Amino acid sequence: MALPPPSPTSTALVTGASSGIGADLARELARRGHGVTLVARREQRLTELAAELHQAHRVRSEVVALDLTDPAARGDLLGTLTERGLTVEVLVNNAGFSTTGPVFRSDRQREMAMIRTDVEAVVDLCSIFTPGMVERGRGSVLNVASTAAFQPLPGQAGYGASKAFVLSYSRAIRAELRASGVTVTALCPGPVKTEFAESAGFTIEESENSLPKFMWLPAAEVARQAVVGLEQGKGVVIPGFANQVGAQFARTMPPQALAAFLARQHPALK
Repeated sequence: MALPPPSPTSTALVTGASSGIGADLARELARRGHGVTLVARREQRLTELAAELHQAHRVRSEVVALDLTDPAARGDLLGTLTERGLTVEVLVNNAGFSTTGPVFRSDRQREMAMIRTDVEAVVDLCSIFTPGMVERGRGSVLNVASTAAFQPLPGQAGYGASKAFVLSYSRAIRAELRASGVTVTALCPGPVKTEFAESAGFTIEESENSLPKFMWLPAAEVARQAVVGLEQGKGVVIPGFANQVGAQFARTMPPQALAAFLARQHPALK
């Protein structure tokens, strides 16, 4: 099993745990006996989830409310958990969001906040927590990318590029850590019914009509497949057969032709 066994002093740190895939990843890990550290900005939601997990699974559930775009706040995480007597043996970089629309109409501050969350925080937290994993000779990292990582994504250019970075970065550090006892897995979900689309600026109708219904999966199922992938030490997990086929198709298409096709289909460009 590539996923380290739970212990009273170990924890699985899950970012973006206040809703959606992040909350369900925390549930899956707690169900397997892992203590969890829930990280996001919305403290009340984290507190409610922590209580749920402790009651259901009798695991230690920690809450750290912070803004992952803040480098100082990220840098304090290791010290905060050390003070609580906890060691991060599972790191789940799930936090992320997307902007929509053409870049020439973008909000500069929102675009940079996305990059700091989707890219910078992933790199920073891996840099902070993998040294301890390597020293102990065990650990698991799950970086949440997307099927958007496999092609350019007009209408969500920064988001698609961010997820392509996360996938490439995960594959690279997985190779670096291959003999260390630490595994790295990239999760590449397709469309999932969460608050993600609403926060990106899609209406419910636009979101549901953007891709065929058979490609959509519940967040709980995505989380289940992700944790099974962690247990098996997989390098990449793409939940759902339709999404696996779509990712393979995107790999074989000429990038410019695919980008032109996607630009015609994206609701934020119509």
